[in-house]
Amino acid sequence: MSIRRTTTTRRMMAAVAMTATITLALAGCGEDGGGQAQGEGSAAPSAPASPSTEDKGEQQEDTAAGENVDPDVKLAEARGERGLKLVVHQVKRDAGGFLTVQGEVVNEGDSTRNTAGWGGQESSVVAKNPNSVAGATLVDKVGKKRYYVLRDTDSRCLCTTAIAPLPQGKSAAVFMQFPAPPATTTEVDFTLPTFATTSLKISE
Repeated sequence: MSIRRTTTTRRMMAAVAMTATITLALAGCGEDGGGQAQGEGSAAPSAPASPSTEDKGEQQEDTAAGENVDPDVKLAEARGERGLKLVVHQVKRDAGGFLTVQGEVVNEGDSTRNTAGWGGQESSVVAKNPNSVAGATLVDKVGKKRYYVLRDTDSRCLCTTAIAPLPQGKSAAVFMQFPAPPATTTEVDFTLPTFATTSLKISE
């Protein structure tokens, strides 16, 4: 086989692989009208992996958390276990078909609280994203679809990871990216494991 033919074949295979990955990222959501998160055995959407991050074996940086977010804005609030509170500051559609939820978890309890339960119950995702908010879900009740946090082909989530245990009175900024619901959807139900479900209005 000639060098030209080998190079062409490799380029075609790479293009097919990239197309399949992007399709999974944008179409990856389960059909479910319920309002509670169900992490076990769920089909997980994928997002294109960053070549530089994957090649170096580095964990993704949580660069989206806190960017252009007004901490004084409170769109919603959800109570968690043992004095934890989740405050949502922003729910916004991003270029490329993403929906980003940003907020903070506050410990109003009387002692340090563990953050491990927020990652959901998908073993591969939990293993790749320790102490994360990868277990969060959105439910479009009108469209009857459930959306999961995006992750790359190596199961690393597009969300905050490595969250340290929260001492009393402390907070942690968090963000999660999902496939964006249709433009006609203006409100979704948001659930983070161990927290109550809350309704979120989407900003354009």
